[in-house]
Amino acid sequence: MNRIITLAAAAALSLAAVPFASSAFATTVIKAGHGTQTAHPTHIALEKLAELVAAKSKGDLKIEIYPDRQLGEEREMVEGLQLGTVDMAVVSTGPLVAFVPSLGTVDLPFLFKSSDHAYKVLDGEVGQDLLGKFKDRGIVGLAWWENGWRSLTSKKEVKSPADLKGMKLRTMQNPVHIAAFKELGASPIPMVWGEVFTSLSQGVIDAQENPVTIVYSNSLWEVQKYMTLTRHVYGPHLVLFSQQAWDRLTPAQRTILEESLVEATAYQRQTSARLEAEQLKLLADKGMIVEQVDITPFQEATANTASAFKNIDPAVVAKIKAAAN
Repeated sequence: MNRIITLAAAAALSLAAVPFASSAFATTVIKAGHGTQTAHPTHIALEKLAELVAAKSKGDLKIEIYPDRQLGEEREMVEGLQLGTVDMAVVSTGPLVAFVPSLGTVDLPFLFKSSDHAYKVLDGEVGQDLLGKFKDRGIVGLAWWENGWRSLTSKKEVKSPADLKGMKLRTMQNPVHIAAFKELGASPIPMVWGEVFTSLSQGVIDAQENPVTIVYSNSLWEVQKYMTLTRHVYGPHLVLFSQQAWDRLTPAQRTILEESLVEATAYQRQTSARLEAEQLKLLADKGMIVEQVDITPFQEATANTASAFKNIDPAVVAKIKAAAN
């Protein structure tokens, strides 16, 4: 009896160690992680994607969603994709420049003129080329989702770059963002997201920058008085898949996932735009002072950010800017 129990336990552990597994009923389970709260449009869209995939596959495919960094911080999830311990992840560009340096191009300040401009570029040749570069890293780049337009939150009012001088401002672990804020006079501090709220409440940092949906879903009004709508960077979320996990899917399963992502991507972007408008008003209701600002001085101060990076191709930057016309 003990031997039977031991063998059963070993089998269970072996199954748990497999990133996704097929049950006796041939259901392939895909574990998908992300770093945002369940109220964020990325989580909502992953739920939509799970519904679509389950329906199209008639239950053959199942997506299990792990929000709020349950599978690790964003960089850890990306490393998990490479190792095959994470099947799927939706992450910001923050940690990804370390894996695909040319991805820093889309992090340049004031690069995109509108959301439609960003969609046109990311869904087109430039965006698809960047997704393709993940292949050499053992990752399949599937789609561009939306984190949103990044703006500043702070404990004191920010009207111009002069107000940022010496301000301890949290950024993602992204060299392009760090360089831009140094040009603006701030003292950028790269920090994983899990440490930000506590660091703001304890005065370790004075400010941070993120889209409205991140600010609202993480209750940052409790530790930040001002939100300044600089909209200095359009922030994508990238839908990524482990190459090891992708190779274990059947061609039919891959097709279902890709077709479902087309619909889920449109839904995610629509949800992001809707929630940004709604939550901007809710932040004001919570007592946060939300202010418009003349972005011209911010644009001028960061105009040469790209020149500091060898992996940012001026020709690609020019192509992106031309797509706004």
